Amino acid sequence: MTRHDGRQADQLRPISFTLGIAPHASGSVLVAFGNTRVICSAMLEDAVPRWMKEQNVAGGWLTAEYSMLPYSTLSRKARDASRGKQDGRSIEIQRLIGRALRAAVDLPALGQRTLWIDCDVLQADGGTRTASITGACVAAFLACRRLVEERKLPRLPIRQLVSAVSVGIVRGEPLLDLDYPEDHAAEVDMNLVMTEAGQYVEVQSSGEEAVFSPQQLDLLLALGRQGAQQLIKAQRSILGIELEGAGTL
Repeated sequence: MTRHDGRQADQLRPISFTLGIAPHASGSVLVAFGNTRVICSAMLEDAVPRWMKEQNVAGGWLTAEYSMLPYSTLSRKARDASRGKQDGRSIEIQRLIGRALRAAVDLPALGQRTLWIDCDVLQADGGTRTASITGACVAAFLACRRLVEERKLPRLPIRQLVSAVSVGIVRGEPLLDLDYPEDHAAEVDMNLVMTEAGQYVEVQSSGEEAVFSPQQLDLLLALGRQGAQQLIKAQRSILGIELEGAGTL
């Protein structure tokens, strides 16, 4: 099956990372999954949440925020601040980003610090949450590497990289990395977050007014694993990590 943008069923959109997009952040990247573009930044604070102090939890913490800028969609999206509250979708996605990145960062090794991850969607064409996670991991790595370079930590507090990708069934065909028209038409939609060691951090899947078989689920998982590993290779390349050591840092 050739898709509307010319891709094959198992082909990612063009992926790119532009480092240092936010100079005041400890680490930042503009990540592009095709026409979806997200600025991901990581900033360090020399403090941890009150609950960690009250419960005597050692090490650091990581938390994430996600937002879609007003001009990221075809019709203007009102800012959360103008409505007085975050919408449920943004809350769900930023919690997902936080869970995903906590699988990557060695929080005990981070010390008494909070790593703040911010993901701001500049342009949305499907897969904003998967692009955010993939880019946020790069930003977090850069921020943690700076701690080591500044001799504030003896070693890199990163366990492994994580990436995320969408898959789905569109007109009966399993597809990798859905753009907006495909996502809108999908009978089944799935998002996978995976480590470079091939372990799942999270799998989100649902039938959109449809059902799917165990065989279709297996096909989607295999397609997602393939895409996630391609993204890991792209992350390692932009970060200058030897590809031969994939799976460990």
